[in-house]
Amino acid sequence: MRHKTWDAIVIGGGAAGLFCAGVAGQLGKRVLVLDHADVLGEKIRISGGGRCNFTNIHSNPSHFLSLNAHFVKSALARYPSSEFIKLVQSYRIAYHEKHQGQLFCDDSAKQIIEMLFSECAKGNVNIRYPETVQTIAKEADEWIVKTNVGIERTKSLVMATGGLPVPAIGATAYSLDVAKQFGLQVIEPRPALVPLSFTSGEFENLIELAGLSLPVRIASGSKGSRYGTCRFNEDLLLTHKGLSGPAVLQASSYWAEGEQIHIDWLGAVEANGRFDCDDLFDDEDNRLKLTENILASVMPMRLAKAFSEQKNLLGRKWAEVSKKDRQALKELISNWSVKPAGTLGWKKAEVMLGGVDTKALDGQTMMARKHPGLYFIGECVDVTGHLGGHNFQWAWSSGFACANAL
Repeated sequence: MRHKTWDAIVIGGGAAGLFCAGVAGQLGKRVLVLDHADVLGEKIRISGGGRCNFTNIHSNPSHFLSLNAHFVKSALARYPSSEFIKLVQSYRIAYHEKHQGQLFCDDSAKQIIEMLFSECAKGNVNIRYPETVQTIAKEADEWIVKTNVGIERTKSLVMATGGLPVPAIGATAYSLDVAKQFGLQVIEPRPALVPLSFTSGEFENLIELAGLSLPVRIASGSKGSRYGTCRFNEDLLLTHKGLSGPAVLQASSYWAEGEQIHIDWLGAVEANGRFDCDDLFDDEDNRLKLTENILASVMPMRLAKAFSEQKNLLGRKWAEVSKKDRQALKELISNWSVKPAGTLGWKKAEVMLGGVDTKALDGQTMMARKHPGLYFIGECVDVTGHLGGHNFQWAWSSGFACANAL
């Protein structure tokens, strides 16, 4: 199936690309999808532990980072998470809600991939892979796409190649290269939703606690940094290399090199109303209890011992601890500050921060303002969601906005 000129060529057969192609095809457009990978949808397949956190019930503009915080509003309003949930339900894909509105397939992420292929089939979308794009050029009102197979012409070109995370499955910065080719500004990309690493000196007191997980309140970023500050109540995981878990992944998107992160080890528990931190430290009923046993009532014993030891209070009864030492212990636990050495990089990152500057794009159509017919959708744009299905929702919303504009 070949046409002299396509209505749209979508480069990238991932979440955003396939969804956009399916919608456009069903609106009557002649669409070709090109991808260099041997297997499409790999990032979908491995997401959510193989069950794909395909959206979030509560997804809204506050869950996204961008230098232009308003950019996401139009696309999210036109295609909110409720619409994608309806699509999933129409395919009778069983799903369940987990933490804070996150939706996962009951069975397998492959069901979402199959659904996207089915949507493309309904729109008679032509999908070709593996096929590598070699050059892109503009001639009059047509885009010329040269691949290792041949030359294709199209009225509209949609860049949907994602970002740099997980290079093992073929991730590239090709959309960013194309943006630069046509003079669009690119916000420097860096890994996001990624574990943080530490030097041995900063982390030596906790290195033996690897494998421990607990809910915390974490704060990251600064008023002068790229995306401001954040505070999350999430689970933290101690690892041999540093800190991970949802709390740290969330914080990593706001963290900048040289900055500290701040952890309240009891903040998430206190936020749930299970206890008051002041009451714990002032309770006279604790007078004859060992310091570590008092802390162990609200945190794992291994961590309680580590904090007690750090302040030379291990094995000491609470009645023997001065008010000054109690306050020092409380400060250590409620505002533990540490400076990460860096992130674990693209191999461990879930998404990319940065990308095509939204100033260069129309938020209602995703088209480059200075290049009619050239669109950028999904992860390659300077829009990064919080953990929990928001990045997939951006793929669906930006893809839908683009498809309706073609």
